[in-house]
Amino acid sequence: MAPVNIEDHRLRARRRLPRIFFDYIDGGAFEEETMRANRADFSRYALRQTVLVEPQPQDLSTHYLGLRHPLPFMLGPVGFLGLYAGQGEAKAVRAAHAAHIPFCLSTFSIASLADLRAITPGPLHFQLYVLEDRALCEEFIAQAEAAKVETLFVTVDTAITGIRERDLHNGFRSLTRVTPSLLARFALKPHWLYDVARHGVPSVRAVEQRAEFGRGALEQAANLSRRIDKTLSWADIAWLRERWAGRLVIKGILAPGDAVRARDLGCDGIVISNHGGRQLDGAPSTIAALPAIRAAVGPEFCLMLDGGIRRGADIVKALALGADGVMLGRAYAYGLAGGGEAGVADVIAILARELSISLTLMGIASIDALKEAGRDAVFPRA
Repeated sequence: MAPVNIEDHRLRARRRLPRIFFDYIDGGAFEEETMRANRADFSRYALRQTVLVEPQPQDLSTHYLGLRHPLPFMLGPVGFLGLYAGQGEAKAVRAAHAAHIPFCLSTFSIASLADLRAITPGPLHFQLYVLEDRALCEEFIAQAEAAKVETLFVTVDTAITGIRERDLHNGFRSLTRVTPSLLARFALKPHWLYDVARHGVPSVRAVEQRAEFGRGALEQAANLSRRIDKTLSWADIAWLRERWAGRLVIKGILAPGDAVRARDLGCDGIVISNHGGRQLDGAPSTIAALPAIRAAVGPEFCLMLDGGIRRGADIVKALALGADGVMLGRAYAYGLAGGGEAGVADVIAILARELSISLTLMGIASIDALKEAGRDAVFPRA
């Protein structure tokens, strides 16, 4: 049966993936309270239905990250896409660019920026984890420049990694090689195993030429994680702003004061993000944090939002409450894991269709009109 919503894609991904990789996508930190709140808090808001409105042509395009895009969402950075499907990053970027929306590559990727630039002329963004080794950071930035990356997203909420208990149970990040036990688990998912293995042993392309990071994606990811700079500060953001000539966006902000500081340092925007509930458990949901941040930074500063987007109505609520655009994470990762490039394309189409239907039933013809209506288009549930 063909998937009709994002949950259907999630269930298909769970059937196809080894548990170690499905739980990495699907899980959060500690009690997973924040991860659940990211979803549940969208239900705190209702959409205002308006009927008998004069029909107008619908326009789902909007402005974010300095450009106008045909949809108000993009594919955000998700690590290890190439472990969920063979050549996963390439499949995801092709689906994104077929829909004319941006794609952001994670540092923790099985493909490199150069790999993706070789197959697409479309818009590429890059998510940077700042490492203790600044020389390696310089290499990453130079690779982004060579690939004509438009926006650098700097993730700032990982000074220490939250304990993701599903990963501990499964051995993700503690296993540095494929053990006989892990291989036996892989063999239970033969379609996935063939799809990934036929493209060679996966590795984190950003560091595969550096012997100190080891061999294979599992060992390289563990070593790369340990080298994330735990002393990252606003001084480092100021250095990046001087070093990087393109758009600079800070990912991982939940506090209004931090958003104001990013704006005042010359950043081009922020992503309101709690890392999908994978870091500080007990932190607010991103949709709950959004209104106060918009009030603090004013109407012109670019606010992107991620976390918990599973429905077109979620996107409507985020835009009405002040987001310029939203970034998909788990939603498209489920599509990729369960259905490859076609699965990602279907996730994009499902959300666009749900968004269109929601706006029509609200009597709103365009994303621009939705943003102009703002809080008049949504209201807290009693």
